[in-house]
Amino acid sequence: MSKLGTLGARLHSGEIGYDFVGKRKIWYAVSILITITAILGLTVRGLNMGIEFQGGAVFTTEKTSISVSQAEEYAEEASGHDAIVQKLGNGGLRIQIAGIDTGKSDQIKQALSEDLKVDAEKINADLVGPSWGDQVANKAWQGLAIFMVLVVIYLAIAFEWRMAAAALVALIHDITITVGIYALVGFEVTPGTVIGLLTILGYSLYDTVVVFDSLKEQTKDITKQTRWTYSEIADRSINGTLVRSINTTVVALLPVAGLLFIGGGVLGAGMLNDISLSLFVGLAAGAYSSIFIATPLVADLKEREPQIKALRKRVLAKRAAAAAKGESLETPYTEDAYDEDEDPQDATPAVVGPRGQRAQPSGRGRGTRGRRR
Repeated sequence: MSKLGTLGARLHSGEIGYDFVGKRKIWYAVSILITITAILGLTVRGLNMGIEFQGGAVFTTEKTSISVSQAEEYAEEASGHDAIVQKLGNGGLRIQIAGIDTGKSDQIKQALSEDLKVDAEKINADLVGPSWGDQVANKAWQGLAIFMVLVVIYLAIAFEWRMAAAALVALIHDITITVGIYALVGFEVTPGTVIGLLTILGYSLYDTVVVFDSLKEQTKDITKQTRWTYSEIADRSINGTLVRSINTTVVALLPVAGLLFIGGGVLGAGMLNDISLSLFVGLAAGAYSSIFIATPLVADLKEREPQIKALRKRVLAKRAAAAAKGESLETPYTEDAYDEDEDPQDATPAVVGPRGQRAQPSGRGRGTRGRRR
């Protein structure tokens, strides 16, 4: 078995683990800092909206020796508007100019033909009206809103409202970071960007639901035991699925990185940049939020419930009493780490430290095993 597989097995069994929930304030602070940076990027720089959203014309040429900077200068002189020029993989140019009509488009096409020394018949011009661009933008926002509502409803039914609320916060976090990165980097926002954004939201939910499902399973009849608090069980759920989340994220990021850095950067394929950046940033943010935001937030919300508060007090009181007797109850799960009056199948484990020690059961009815030697 590989080292990573061994690590995953040890995390899943509770032999080792990391206290994610216990350090949640650190993750919250980091997330808030990143989110504020993204919001500042949106406020200061704004989004570079594509033609599809603001209307204008896109001119595509055949292979030419004219540089991107020179083509931008020609396009701006011909149109009187700012122009965005991208080099295509076949050596041609994609020239995007916002805010022009059909009549102006013909004049610009003729001027570009002369400046770029390309036959006008070989320059393809696509026009997008501003009203159509507004319609695309509105539909995109409507689709995102409907997606969010459906997600919250599903999670509230399949799990509970606290998990639905935590997942919603994580999704908003992922959207804000991804959109903020677009503003800071200056990449163009196109329908491909919207597609990538919706894709990463689904992927983020996948990781979150996997952890929530484990947490739901491990917290059945949680109040019937006095070994573990809800937060500790939440830690166990995260650690148990950690390696799987890392593996799926890395496997998903590799081809997306190829699209972004090779397809978009080296080959100059503009549309690949639009969709691959949203996928790359969103996948990474989604994996982060599933581990460091969603589940710790659920634990925070659950710990406010009267029953869970009472359970926490009982657990801490029992540990204090055990410590006074020289016993230790703060251990990860092993086959005998449960109360004498509990069924072993009802015991709910949790990771409470970087490395566990084998649990020492109470000495009642079990000889002297329960006392530390």
